[in-house]
Amino acid sequence: MKVRYNIPHDSSCTFRNLPVVCPHVKPTTPPRAPKRQVATPVPLGSRLLKFALAFLACALVLDALVGARGLPAVLQAKREYQTLSGELGRIRGENARLRQEVRRLREDPDAIEEIARRDLHLIRPGEKVFIIRDVAPPEGSKTH
Repeated sequence: MKVRYNIPHDSSCTFRNLPVVCPHVKPTTPPRAPKRQVATPVPLGSRLLKFALAFLACALVLDALVGARGLPAVLQAKREYQTLSGELGRIRGENARLRQEVRRLREDPDAIEEIARRDLHLIRPGEKVFIIRDVAPPEGSKTH
């Protein structure tokens, strides 16, 4: 092996061809080529384990996409949730309207009278009821 010396130009070391020991001189070696690594064969068990894990991962992804609780089921549940939340809003509105009507019937006597006249066909003493019925037009006449 050949050793080269890096000698800076200095006045204390003037002999170029002779090996001189100086405190500031450091020997250097030429760079070596990297060693080639030989591929070691992978054991059969390790390859089978990797294949089994890859197969299992693919099966889990496939099940998540199209399984019983997969993507179609999630989308169906989302549509059902939107439908039910709309229906819930409608029912809450109707419930609020009915509460207001109950409050009105408890507190307002005019509301009770209105319902008695409309639904039960009740009248006050001294009032007269006139029932007007529509008469069908005769068959030969023209209506404008």
